[in-house]
Amino acid sequence: MYQVFPPSVTPSLTPTITLTPTITLTPTITLTPTLTPTPLVSDTPTLTPTPFLPSAIEALFTGPVTPNPDAIFTAIQFSTEFDGVNAVDPKTVFVLPIDTMYGGFDYNNTQPGVQWTALWFRNGNLVCYETEPWREEWGTGGIGGYTSCSSPLDGWQAGQYEVQIFMGYDWKVVGRFVIMDSLTPSVTVTGTPDLLQTGTPTLTPTATP
Repeated sequence: MYQVFPPSVTPSLTPTITLTPTITLTPTITLTPTLTPTPLVSDTPTLTPTPFLPSAIEALFTGPVTPNPDAIFTAIQFSTEFDGVNAVDPKTVFVLPIDTMYGGFDYNNTQPGVQWTALWFRNGNLVCYETEPWREEWGTGGIGGYTSCSSPLDGWQAGQYEVQIFMGYDWKVVGRFVIMDSLTPSVTVTGTPDLLQTGTPTLTPTATP
């Protein structure tokens, strides 16, 4: 009457991972690199030389050459007039004739007795200079400092000018201006006389059939 039916074992299925292969494309065309043109003129800016004192000027020193490292000067303002405090109507372009040129500036942290120098260049050539110990009355800071030049080498001429100021051997500030022969360019008109005549032309109408 009784019979045992043992249950059958149900196997657990372990999933298998199927890898899908990827396709690696092999290029059939090999690109030939093109030549990169090399410019004949390089756009790399050239270095501007740092101003330095000529040895002939250093030989004229009579004061100490170690300034306060914190000594500063404002930008140089150029004018043909100086009122004792400021350059009058400062400009960067001037017209001949010129008697005396002034370069005004303010200053701070200067030391009386230390040698200071101003060099005036025209088109890169030294044409005027002044060098002396910083005066006691100028103090350690103030307004109304200036350098001047009234007799440059070969006189005042048209060109590009640069003024460099040093304390001891230390370059402090540089300023530039231009002197021209005239602000109005001269124009020469050439041509045949009939083309230079002035007046109102007379137009003769033509009939159209």
